[in-house]
Amino acid sequence: MTPRNEDEEPRRGKQPRRGSSRDLPGDEQPDDPREGRRGFSSIGEARAYTPRGRTVAERGRLPRTGGRNADPFRPALQVLDGGESGQRTRGRGRPAEQPPSPRESKADKPRESKAGKPRESKADKPRAADKPRERQPERRERESSTRTRNARTGKGGAGPRRTVPNRPKPVPAEPPKLASSTRRLRLGTVLALSLFVTIGVRLVVLQVATSPEEAESLLKLRENRLSTVALPAPRGSILDRDRHVLAHSVEARYVYVDPENEDLRKDVAGTAAKLAPLLGIRQSELLEDMRRKQVLGKWLKFRYLARGVPVAVADEIEELGLPGIYTHSDERRDVPGRDLAANLIGFTGDDHHGLEGMEARYDDLLHGTDGKRVFEVGTGKKLNLPIPSGFQQETPAQPGSSLQLTIDQDLQYQVQRVLNTAGRKQNATVGSAVVLDIKTGEVLAQASYPPYNAADAEKYDADERIDAASSIVTDPGSSHKAFIFGAALQEGLIKPDELIEIGPAIKKGDTKFEDTHPQDTGTRMTLPGLMAYSSNVGTILIADRLGKEKVYEYQQKFGLGKATGEGMPGEAEGELLKPEDWSGSSYGSVPIGHSVSATLIQMAAGFAAIANDGVYIQPHLIKATISGEDGEVTPAAAPETHRVLDTDVARQLRLIMEAVVDVDGGTGGAAAVQGYRVAGKTGTGKMLIDGQYTSHNASSFIGMAPADNPRYVIGVSMDVREGSGGDVAAPAFSEMMNYTLLHNHVPPSGSKAPKFKIKE
Repeated sequence: MTPRNEDEEPRRGKQPRRGSSRDLPGDEQPDDPREGRRGFSSIGEARAYTPRGRTVAERGRLPRTGGRNADPFRPALQVLDGGESGQRTRGRGRPAEQPPSPRESKADKPRESKAGKPRESKADKPRAADKPRERQPERRERESSTRTRNARTGKGGAGPRRTVPNRPKPVPAEPPKLASSTRRLRLGTVLALSLFVTIGVRLVVLQVATSPEEAESLLKLRENRLSTVALPAPRGSILDRDRHVLAHSVEARYVYVDPENEDLRKDVAGTAAKLAPLLGIRQSELLEDMRRKQVLGKWLKFRYLARGVPVAVADEIEELGLPGIYTHSDERRDVPGRDLAANLIGFTGDDHHGLEGMEARYDDLLHGTDGKRVFEVGTGKKLNLPIPSGFQQETPAQPGSSLQLTIDQDLQYQVQRVLNTAGRKQNATVGSAVVLDIKTGEVLAQASYPPYNAADAEKYDADERIDAASSIVTDPGSSHKAFIFGAALQEGLIKPDELIEIGPAIKKGDTKFEDTHPQDTGTRMTLPGLMAYSSNVGTILIADRLGKEKVYEYQQKFGLGKATGEGMPGEAEGELLKPEDWSGSSYGSVPIGHSVSATLIQMAAGFAAIANDGVYIQPHLIKATISGEDGEVTPAAAPETHRVLDTDVARQLRLIMEAVVDVDGGTGGAAAVQGYRVAGKTGTGKMLIDGQYTSHNASSFIGMAPADNPRYVIGVSMDVREGSGGDVAAPAFSEMMNYTLLHNHVPPSGSKAPKFKIKE
């Protein structure tokens, strides 16, 4: 039998590839029982294809024929078997022909077709390759006989072989599928979306469906786990015009206690006794702060014991290792000059916020913005110790800006020194002094008497810490007469060389006003004479020409009746008597500086307008601000200005005012400065306290120099039991002005004051 061509497709369809699951033995049932299976399911089947032939146990099995996997030894076996293709018996003889066994099942019988003819089973059909052979029927009979004999003897199997009718053709098993990356991606996407949906639903439940009790419980839990420590912002400095430090912050420590510390609670008294001498605080006070305290149902775990503690003292406390006592970085306000400009600068509290003076007025600018540090804490004995790798969040502090003042540190010192000396000499209750640059309106010095030490501000009463120049109001007295003369000159109601007839006194309303230098009735005096002798009668007569409306108008132009806005907190406005409120006596009291209240800074600013050729410039203490982050300098806003007098009128008025210092017998002779021409005016009024005048004299002198080309105006005022401005304030003015001119290298006057004619 010629083997089938290798390129020819097998009769049972396309063969599976080698190694596939279909090559496994016993996995496939052949369509023809005579056809063997691919592969070997037993040792017997393997031996069936060896040259040794078949064994007795292999009878009834049909070898594969044809095709690629046909038995290569079949032709030799057929020759040895007499050319038969059937199965050989054990005796190797011709098979005995036996009739079919009556016990064969119906399945062994050929089925009949619809036409009544026997139908050949698929197993009985001869294969195409066996049809040409002639002895095919004899082979079938021999095989049938062999099966019958085996059935009877019990050999060759457990029983007769049954043919299963219409067995379906087996379907080749598909090779195993590889994992699908697309399927994995879809599955992962579904899982991720499910997770996000779950989280979102939970958040909605927490925020919307959570009960108030649960929310409060969560908040309490969070508060117990998180601790917040304030990070104080470095406070800006206060500097003078040349950036010398007047007040600044230095490194320090604050000491605090954890009252819930278990070890501390065992010996609170002993711990307080050790801290008291180091902090300078009484033991009883420390004990009160160290005891347990409950606020809003929560036990406090943090309480300050002291702030601004020097670093050396804090180090000593740390070395003691006291339980529940801790230190932390802090700052302390330091005032290098101690009492230098203390009434201007003011001081700060323990929380580093300004309480008085410029520290309070510009606290927002100086303080900056505090930061904070939030972190998760444990439940140990020590307070505010963060958990490693726990939640931590820090907001850095933004340092405050520094304030550059117009104050000259050296000049301020000298002005304070002179004022203190004069105040003690005159036994003054209070005093003040102001130095103004008339060209710019800058306050170069502003002092108060008595002084106080800003480093120990708590040791002084509030009345001792005020800035007298801007907060104390008095009747300006005769210094107000300069404004009346200036207004009349400006309105053309009087001439510089005019003579005015006066007497020893004048009556207005029910009040009689007399002169301190009385003149006979009908005495004709010049304007310099009236100014030099500070004539009340002559000034009231000039005011009568002006009228009350004009008097009130020029009072406002010279800056009275409202605060100057120089920069000090709590600056007093003073008070003017409106024209409709004038009484009969007001026509006499207002022109000579009574029934009027003003501060020294207001009066000095009005005199500066005269010195500045009639232009009023708002006095101010702030020169610039300096950013605490990048050091950028921002100049202060330009001061307000307005014209009060014409230039010629201002110069005429300054010349008239020189007579006060230069005329023999003038009220201000003690204000003279060697080498410089001085113009000014004395004043004696009453200090106003809570709407009531005191019995003391508010004695003052306000002047300018050099009078021929003024540069500075200085005002000095002191409240004394007795004494006029010429006796009390003029000498102090002279010393202050002398230093100011020399300190600023102002050359002496180029000419002498003229000889003044006093009266006809």
